[in-house]
Amino acid sequence: MARFEREQSEYIEKVVYLNRVSKTVKGGRVMKFSALMVVGDGKGKVGYGLGKAAEVPEAIRKGIEDAKKNMVIINTSGTTIPHEVIGEFSAGRVMMKPAAPGTGIIAGGPVRAVMEAAGIKDIRAKCLRSNNPANVVAATFAGLKSLRGPEMVAKIRGKSVEEILG
Repeated sequence: MARFEREQSEYIEKVVYLNRVSKTVKGGRVMKFSALMVVGDGKGKVGYGLGKAAEVPEAIRKGIEDAKKNMVIINTSGTTIPHEVIGEFSAGRVMMKPAAPGTGIIAGGPVRAVMEAAGIKDIRAKCLRSNNPANVVAATFAGLKSLRGPEMVAKIRGKSVEEILG
């Protein structure tokens, strides 16, 4: 097997952002790469990770490993999310609204990658404040983690699902 050949994964793997950083040392500049990765199964399980290395493929591999370590399960209702939510992380803030079937993913790059990996087909999203990819992805995750379906709300309030949905 070649050094950078990868076996086919059961997950959807997306490169959100590749960054080349340099450190100036006595002999000149040393280049390194960081890769922000999003990994999901397309059925509501998704995670993100940051990998850093001297070569791009290695950084991507490390990012995928990191993403697989911190995966979360997201509450969805059909092809969209159960309710409107604003996710916040550091200076990043992302507003997400459920959309009717057939709308598609109306979102910016980093948010779009997360939604595609999570298997959410219809959603409207807007990045407010920061547009730094790392903070936007983290804010999207914060919002998705805080989503609660009607079953959870009914359990918390001690009511039936029919009472919650009206």
